[in-house]
Amino acid sequence: GGAPPAVSRAAAALHQAGTALTYTPALGIAPLREAIAGHYRRWYDLDLDPARVAITTGSSGAFVLGFLAAFEPGDRVALARPGYPAYRNILISLGCEVVDLPCGPEVRYQPTPALLQAAHDEAPLAGVIVASPANPTGTMVSREDLRAITTWCAAKGVRLVSDEIYHGVTYPVAGQADPRGVCAWELDRQALVISSFSKYWGMTGWRLGWMLLPEDLARPVDALAGNIALCPPAPAQYAAVAAFTDESYAFCEAAVAEFAATRALLLESAPSLGWGVSAPADGAFYYYAELGEHLAPFGSSVHYAAELLEREGVALTPGTDFDPVDGDRTVRLSFAAGQRANETAIERIVAFQAR
Repeated sequence: GGAPPAVSRAAAALHQAGTALTYTPALGIAPLREAIAGHYRRWYDLDLDPARVAITTGSSGAFVLGFLAAFEPGDRVALARPGYPAYRNILISLGCEVVDLPCGPEVRYQPTPALLQAAHDEAPLAGVIVASPANPTGTMVSREDLRAITTWCAAKGVRLVSDEIYHGVTYPVAGQADPRGVCAWELDRQALVISSFSKYWGMTGWRLGWMLLPEDLARPVDALAGNIALCPPAPAQYAAVAAFTDESYAFCEAAVAEFAATRALLLESAPSLGWGVSAPADGAFYYYAELGEHLAPFGSSVHYAAELLEREGVALTPGTDFDPVDGDRTVRLSFAAGQRANETAIERIVAFQAR
């Protein structure tokens, strides 16, 4: 649905006024850092110092700055497999060793203290990345499970990086006590929390994200930010203050309601696809599943996805993007395009598989 109208109006007014857009402070303008701190009070009842909020050039900029500040070359950093590929690629580019945690349906595709301990026993871990809701699976970590992970990390001296980019893009699930997601800072302020304007606010091209910085990372991140990007995009920062108005929250909630309706349609239609084991899709806008009996004619999800795109014009992401070991059996379907597009996509997939 794009940015909330209040954000677009703020951007238009900024440009119409002819305001000189110069560099901002490296970690962002004070009004936006204060507005984000207010957001944490509103959603999580958390009081935090705006000085601990670092505005970044998208969450991608946050991962680069955060990983540079928190880890050294050679450090072992654990992450769930399947998981978002940029974690792996950024860590490897910085000289870190990626430690895959095989997270299947038996652990709801999320890390556990037992999996972390097994990896730590092989050689000490320096960090672990937890994403909730996760890409590609959409699964979320409960408060109890996140507490178990933060407790384990604190005991072992391992840095938790909590990817909370999809917070708010979540759906009512039985027994889910924290419908928007749990912020890691509710449990431990040594965690590095990363979030973004791209998902809940729909502001992908505005290139704004943020971090909540533990005390020991605040100065290193500030120093790195000034050298790597000087500052996040100034027009986007000034306009984004309007993302935290009642009007903008209402606009975003309407967009999430549309996602929820599309998700319900997809889950209702899932049996007609005839795929195998799938993730629960607690949040985000993805459906991640094994292809089951439909894999055999193609041999891998890559070939399946390529043929589906060629013959039916439906784009799925093969699981190999997210899981270098088992991803040749899985695909990710994004339902962000809305109900009509997904109805058409499902019809075309069913017809494609019937051939």
